[in-house]
Amino acid sequence: MSDATTTDLYEVTMAMSYLREGMTGPATFSLFVRDMPPGRGFLVASGLESSLDFLSGFRVDAEDVDAFASALHRPPRDLAPLLGMEFTGQVRAVQEGRIVLAGEPLLEVTAPLPQAQLVETYILNQVNHQTTIASKAARCVLAAAGHPVVDFSLRRTHGPQAGLQAARLSAMVGFAGTSNVAAATAEGLSAVGTMAHSYIEAFGTEEEAFRAFARSHPGPVTLLVDTYDTEEGVRVAARVLRDLDRGPGSAVRLDSGDLGALALTARAILDAAGLPDVRIIVSGGLDEYAVDELVRSGAPIDVYAVGTRVGVSADAPFLDSAYKMVEYDGRPVMKLSSAKVTAPGQKQVFRRPGFADVIGLHDEQPPGAGVPLLETVMQNGSRTVERPTLDESGEKFAADLAGLPPAARRIQAPLAPRATISGQLTVLADQVRHRIEDEVLASFANLRNHERSATGSQHSVPR
Repeated sequence: MSDATTTDLYEVTMAMSYLREGMTGPATFSLFVRDMPPGRGFLVASGLESSLDFLSGFRVDAEDVDAFASALHRPPRDLAPLLGMEFTGQVRAVQEGRIVLAGEPLLEVTAPLPQAQLVETYILNQVNHQTTIASKAARCVLAAAGHPVVDFSLRRTHGPQAGLQAARLSAMVGFAGTSNVAAATAEGLSAVGTMAHSYIEAFGTEEEAFRAFARSHPGPVTLLVDTYDTEEGVRVAARVLRDLDRGPGSAVRLDSGDLGALALTARAILDAAGLPDVRIIVSGGLDEYAVDELVRSGAPIDVYAVGTRVGVSADAPFLDSAYKMVEYDGRPVMKLSSAKVTAPGQKQVFRRPGFADVIGLHDEQPPGAGVPLLETVMQNGSRTVERPTLDESGEKFAADLAGLPPAARRIQAPLAPRATISGQLTVLADQVRHRIEDEVLASFANLRNHERSATGSQHSVPR
């Protein structure tokens, strides 16, 4: 069974209906985030690469047909029209690592309607989750103000794949390492790690534990010092590191309590022991808000290890993202329902200095100093550009971040820039709205009038 079954059932029922009705013309779907989550001044576009991997390998095989049929309680022959379907369409997208704003298409898919519909769920899943995590991690890098940040999130992420993605994305936006061995191996990242409190508890004393750990690991070591009494733990660690001449490159880790105050105490103890090169690492429920507070306090912390709150983006765990059809068979379409109006037609985002972005039509000329963000990355179901390296995506992020207005970079109460709509897109939206009102809404009115007439006729019949 392939990833084709990783979809919502209604995608299957719609695709089947389209095929039965012969509706296989090209459809364009636009994926965008309606509104910025609370506490966010920007988003980092992510999830494109895994989406392209999925699309390039997409195929409905016999096992998928059997699964669809079972879910619908129908014989497999009813679902046979789906057998062998592959993705043969085009994708235009914002490259991973670029900073984007609410309302801006992150990608647009153009393909035969049943194909474009059937891949919706998977693509939304990938882009939604990864953009959420990358945006949260980017704020941690900002909050750390140049201090290294490392990823400790794997044990609390929503599954191993989510953990791999968190490690990869955090590295893309500037993290220095990850505890996730699989991610470090797959992506060429620095693997980082220390010890757990259970390790300390397994020995009779902290000193026994520290010395045993050092015997097993030549070179710099990081010792966890808050299992019992943190201040005493730092003193014991200092004695062990000094006795074994393991100072340079080694560290102590604080994982609980008042981290700012404990860091001050730890720094004083280490310096007094002649260990100024021993670093202080802190962890324990940190995110950008806690890191920002610690940095602003001047606490002598060298490295911030963030886990749960970042790996699940605890304060904003999802995006109000949508994948909406904007054109079918050359006809622009839009949704008019309250609070969820969509703009019609294939689009382009033009990036201007200061993030004065303009959302326009895909074939209109860029406004002054505007640079198009959406690029063709897939044609006829195959990639048209090479997969970027993590460093290349990171460079795109760093360049965009440097041009982001200071108010959008704030950790507390950021102010997100808002993209404007081009004149041509505004005109098209008005035209499509009027067509819908004239054709679709008018038909509703005619139907209601017919029903009233029928009801009136029934009442006039003698009894």
